[in-house]
Amino acid sequence: MAKNYRRLYAVNLITLSVLAFLTPADAGQSGIASVYSGGRTANGEQAHPSRLTAAHRSLPFGTLVRVTNRRNQRSVIVRINDRGPFIRGRIIDLTPAAARQLGFSGLAPVTVAVLGRG
Repeated sequence: MAKNYRRLYAVNLITLSVLAFLTPADAGQSGIASVYSGGRTANGEQAHPSRLTAAHRSLPFGTLVRVTNRRNQRSVIVRINDRGPFIRGRIIDLTPAAARQLGFSGLAPVTVAVLGRG
């Protein structure tokens, strides 16, 4: 019986520590996604158009987010490895591979939900 309480306590501590680094704005955002590629990313990686990565202004590098295209309800999970977009109204920049999975090229209305650290 005591082991179950300890396990439950440990799970609750982990949940609280994950929630501590998320702000309410990070819990779910809606806006415009754009497609980008090329060069070195802000975390030092080489950008690859075939990988499922993205740029976000404030989320920590390594954060996994689910991006859902609001037009067709298709979604993809991407890892944040860069900073951007730096254009008003846009909330995330996606690699061409991620945009293809969402069924768009250019711009699309999306919802972004934080899943946790990768």
